[in-house]
Amino acid sequence: KSEFMSTASHELKIPMTSIKGYAKLLQMGAGGALNEQQTNFLNVIANNVDRMAQLVNDLLDVSRIEAGRIRLEIRDVQIKDVILEVIETVKNQIESKNLELTLKLADDLPEMRADYGRIIQIVTNLLSNAYKYTPEGGQITVSAQPYNGDIQGVAVTVKDTGYGISEEDQARLFTTFFRSADERIRDEPGTGLGLAITKKMIESHGGELSFESEVG
Repeated sequence: KSEFMSTASHELKIPMTSIKGYAKLLQMGAGGALNEQQTNFLNVIANNVDRMAQLVNDLLDVSRIEAGRIRLEIRDVQIKDVILEVIETVKNQIESKNLELTLKLADDLPEMRADYGRIIQIVTNLLSNAYKYTPEGGQITVSAQPYNGDIQGVAVTVKDTGYGISEEDQARLFTTFFRSADERIRDEPGTGLGLAITKKMIESHGGELSFESEVG
């Protein structure tokens, strides 16, 4: 299965790159002036290619995780910088649902030894779930503080007023390709890979991921 996902993902990348490149050329006017309808069609194509690219990247991550081939480029990382960068990239989605975002970042956060890109991916996945599954007008709180338990590091918490997760779904939450049967969650696009990958990425850094939730 891992070999198939890896091979299929690599093969998909070639035509997707071509589609995205030519769509971009058309958007820039390389094929002549565009009317409003043509522009809208190209935007749909570009957005869906981006979604496909994310799926391919997720499949590659799953195959690497299962094969034990995840490579981490470890360096000094400030978690505050990560959180602020992620918020900048998702703020339009948060604002579009009129969600209230609160940050509670301690001043004395220690530096982490981590893969910056992977930590960005982790926080993005957590925040993405928060804004996707929180009804309009809800609240999201992101906090970070020093952690001095069994392991030393930083405790990052993403809290939201979302739909919540049933006990039945909680047992399968970190399973690859799992998606809840809740129609409100099904309405949002997703592959069921994000949380499974996030958990493995955190564990590959020597950390742990836990959650608390109740329906409603």
